[in-house]
Amino acid sequence: MAEPSNGENTSLYQSFRASSLSDTIRKERPFLIFIGLSFFIAGVVFQNPMLAMWVGFLYAGYSAIANDSIQTIGTFLASNSQRKWWILWLYIGGIFLATVAYSWVQYDGDVSYARLTAKGFETAPTSFTFLQVAAPIFLLIITRMRMPVSTTFMLLSCFSTDLDGITDMLTKSLSGYLVAFVVAIFVWSMFSRMMRGWFTGEAGKGWLVAQWVSSGALWSVWLMQDAANIAVYLPRSLSVMEFAAFSGFIFFGLGVLFYLRGDRIQQVITEKSFVTDTRPATIIDGVYAFILYYFKVVSVVPMSTTWVFIGLLAGRELAMSLTDQDGHGKPFKKTFKLILRDATYAGIGLIVSIILAASINPAIRNELFSYLH
Repeated sequence: MAEPSNGENTSLYQSFRASSLSDTIRKERPFLIFIGLSFFIAGVVFQNPMLAMWVGFLYAGYSAIANDSIQTIGTFLASNSQRKWWILWLYIGGIFLATVAYSWVQYDGDVSYARLTAKGFETAPTSFTFLQVAAPIFLLIITRMRMPVSTTFMLLSCFSTDLDGITDMLTKSLSGYLVAFVVAIFVWSMFSRMMRGWFTGEAGKGWLVAQWVSSGALWSVWLMQDAANIAVYLPRSLSVMEFAAFSGFIFFGLGVLFYLRGDRIQQVITEKSFVTDTRPATIIDGVYAFILYYFKVVSVVPMSTTWVFIGLLAGRELAMSLTDQDGHGKPFKKTFKLILRDATYAGIGLIVSIILAASINPAIRNELFSYLH
């Protein structure tokens, strides 16, 4: 039989690519329609401050739940995949309600634990631009691409009144990444062999309790940092009805997230080594909660918890790759690629957020241009 010519091979390849593209578009059609409709709505409402405030909040709440919250409940989902989704939802949702309610009472209607009193974010917006309302939509698109970018930079940067506010966030976030990276390398280098001795056979009930406690504590501390990303659209002091709308939407949004088992961004967790076991998941959540609480105490400046999270996973993966000899860690080359990829995605998110901030605020744009020149 005669072999196909180069022209025939090229034709087959092009047909395959066209078929794959067609299948992808067909599968993504509902999402693309939703994104197009969302941009249209943002364009219609942004000139009406009241409508823009709540539409922006709804988009921000949905995008933050889909992208950012998976850092904290991702290991919880991965290690409890056999349990009913609604049990996990009620537990995490209940902690959410208790955490934001405490802030609302303690800080006179503020649900951000005073994060929005930091420089550049003190005043609630009284008018909106199209890009401010649409910023969470860009985050949804990036989430769909399984990129763990920073919600803090993508959303808060759009409301910063000067470049100093963004610089302060960046400095604190970079510090968070480095601290998490170093702490993870130390913990998993020093204790990985000991952990492997402990983590044999089926996990006992004590580990299950410990994992639920550590996950709940982490989720609560994370909310103290990242609730500001959603609340930035709203008044700094919420009324009873405003608080009910804020907390109710996030609560039921969490239900959707648990029903979908984390959706696509969950792959950022499950592709890492040894996270579906309750015991290592408990250690990850405990270390992460400790680091976030430390930075919560340091200052009220908002920070990217995403950067802390990928720093923690990067340090852990590197330590396991260098010290594990029995197959728990990935080869160094593969580990390095994962670390570089996650850091690259975080950098892309930062660049996009700065572009959005500069496009929205002329003062930031002028400061940025003068700094670059």
